Amino acid sequence: MSAKIVPVSHQHKTAGPYSPVLEIKASSLVVISGQVAIHDDGGLFPDDIAVQTKATLENCRKQLATANCSLDDVFKVNVYLTDLSNWAAFNDVYRTIMPEPLPVRTAVQAMLLENFLVEVDMWAAKP
Repeated sequence: MSAKIVPVSHQHKTAGPYSPVLEIKASSLVVISGQVAIHDDGGLFPDDIAVQTKATLENCRKQLATANCSLDDVFKVNVYLTDLSNWAAFNDVYRTIMPEPLPVRTAVQAMLLENFLVEVDMWAAKP
């Protein structure tokens, strides 16, 4: 994917780990549906935002791989948190997993199924 941060874009000093504006050049897009912290056998992860964030992003990585994409190809992320007080802990894990340039991102509080604390969907430009 060819992605670059638009040079004149800016964000406030306290912004999280995301790019404010990305310019994308792509011939094919891949979109994955919302992923959560669930094992392949349907088992659930514990009620811990760091554990669930890592597992959720790993499930995103696996889904992207089925379309021959990786996290490097992601340009847009939507994050759904059951409790916005988990925002900082989510960002701590997200920063360690998502490559530069960081995707543009939207985050909202939402009611999720089961014991899920976070759900993530992604858009990627196929290499």
